[in-house]
Amino acid sequence: MNSEIAQRRSRVAAGLPEHQLDALLVSSPANVRYVTGFTGSSGVALVLGDHAILFTDPRYTIQAAQEVSCRVAICKGPILPTVAAEVARLGIRRLGFERASISYDGYLTLREKLPGRTALEPVARWLEEQRMVKSPAEIELIRRSVATNSRAFEQAARHARAGMRERDLAAEIDHQMRRMGAEQPSFETIVAAGERSALPHAHPTGAVFRPREVVLVDMGTFQDGYASDMTRMLFLGTPDARLKRMYRAVLEAQLAAIDAVRPGVTTAHVDRRARMVLKGYGLDRAFVHSTGHGLGLEIHELPRIGKKDKTRLAAGMTITIEPGVYLEGTGGIRIEDTVAVTDRGCEVLTPTSKELRTV
Repeated sequence: MNSEIAQRRSRVAAGLPEHQLDALLVSSPANVRYVTGFTGSSGVALVLGDHAILFTDPRYTIQAAQEVSCRVAICKGPILPTVAAEVARLGIRRLGFERASISYDGYLTLREKLPGRTALEPVARWLEEQRMVKSPAEIELIRRSVATNSRAFEQAARHARAGMRERDLAAEIDHQMRRMGAEQPSFETIVAAGERSALPHAHPTGAVFRPREVVLVDMGTFQDGYASDMTRMLFLGTPDARLKRMYRAVLEAQLAAIDAVRPGVTTAHVDRRARMVLKGYGLDRAFVHSTGHGLGLEIHELPRIGKKDKTRLAAGMTITIEPGVYLEGTGGIRIEDTVAVTDRGCEVLTPTSKELRTV
């Protein structure tokens, strides 16, 4: 990936004049990894027109030398004052910084340490927008993460049964992920049973699965730095007619949204296709979140697949499609796949069946 990472830095460097900058200070961990390959927890990158520097601390001396192809500066004290000294030495007049990831304390440190002639210019979503379109190599890494996630689900689902606790199934899922090669879950695994499945982001508890309940499982892995995301439903026994109807409505909505995914369409159009189906079932008001989101080096990336988002899809984007309905006192249904936008449409990367699954 070193040559690809170098190309990313070149694209940033080429964009500096357009942003009226001499250099960009990259501080978001995902963006630092994107432009340097560095996976440590402490580091920032300075991208200039003709070179780049990764600043990190002595704990990462060996790791940075192994991962990074640009210059590495090991800071013996706090990182930002060292960055400011280098900016001053290089005579940088206009320094861009990522306003969403630099703390106010960090900003004040830079302002205090930089010479008065250096202007600090906030930058928003520059690298995040660049990251929306994945390279073929990135898509293959996401595909691997998706496959690992699905295998972990299949293994863990075999243990689901009445009398099991939500947190026990979540722990089994996380165990299977790591056993199969994932570095970690890409978010806290969601397992919610019965009425608690109406909580879209429920945390697993000691609640016990009961017969004839629905269980919502939302899970994802990080593997080789790239995220996956999937939601599937389990039924303990035979679901009643109301839950079957809810499931059918959400499945049809998800398939309609996937069918709408192709280059050139807006994300709002994809979202609208899902909502139109649910409206036909009288369930549109029970759909309380967006239809999906981008994913890659982070579990939530641009674009957002929502009502008001006007981003036009492009080949190489990887997104989730995850409509859901949530009825207080009854439960919730969500079905989610990871999808790659292709030249002519899309490819569903998630291999796990969406058939009604009973355990």
